[in-house]
Amino acid sequence: MWSGPRNISTAMMYAFANRADCYASDEPLYAHYLAATGVPHPGADEVIAHGETDWRKVVAQLQAEVPDGSAIWYQKHMCQHIIGAIDLDWVGTMRHCFLIRDPREVLLSLSKKTDAIDAWATGLPQQARIISAVSRATGSLPLIVDSRDILHDPERMLRQICQGLDIGFDAAMLEWQAGPKHCDGIWARHWYDAVWGSTGFAAYQPTDETLPEALQDVLKDVQPIYNALTVDRIR
Repeated sequence: MWSGPRNISTAMMYAFANRADCYASDEPLYAHYLAATGVPHPGADEVIAHGETDWRKVVAQLQAEVPDGSAIWYQKHMCQHIIGAIDLDWVGTMRHCFLIRDPREVLLSLSKKTDAIDAWATGLPQQARIISAVSRATGSLPLIVDSRDILHDPERMLRQICQGLDIGFDAAMLEWQAGPKHCDGIWARHWYDAVWGSTGFAAYQPTDETLPEALQDVLKDVQPIYNALTVDRIR
């Protein structure tokens, strides 16, 4: 599952992790991204110290057997973690789904967590690149789903995602226990406070907040990418 930041990516991980047949990994390329870019994210030093910073080793691990022998391995990836040096030849060995969100909402949410924001921080340019790589490697367009659609009708959208991935739907994906999860990355305390309070997908809530002037140019850069991706999303 490929997402940009400040989406429902963690809730989606919790949904799949709540299945009895699924093992979940949280942002396995995050340590590499932080070490390679020096982006001042909360807890960056701790993430780097505890994670694998060699992307080649991470990719090799992701292509190995599922760590606990589960039938499904859910790998939660942030698109912005795919930086220039990372080769995407390996994506053809997996099935993919891309989670998108209105970039205005992403920027509003991201601005509350960090000042290090540009077009690349939204993940959208990388998302378009990864989708192209997956399409070339597999010969077909991967699943694209908008988080707003999921929040409007979680069961219907999750059923469609499961169908598109050739796995059975499990009603356990709709609810989970509140609080930290075994699949959480070490950075969870910095980023997951809201989702820790959840027990399922919250209803979509539009925002009337004003986007800071400093981020208006970023929005102009990434809005066309999002608009193009929404055309091919499942509904």
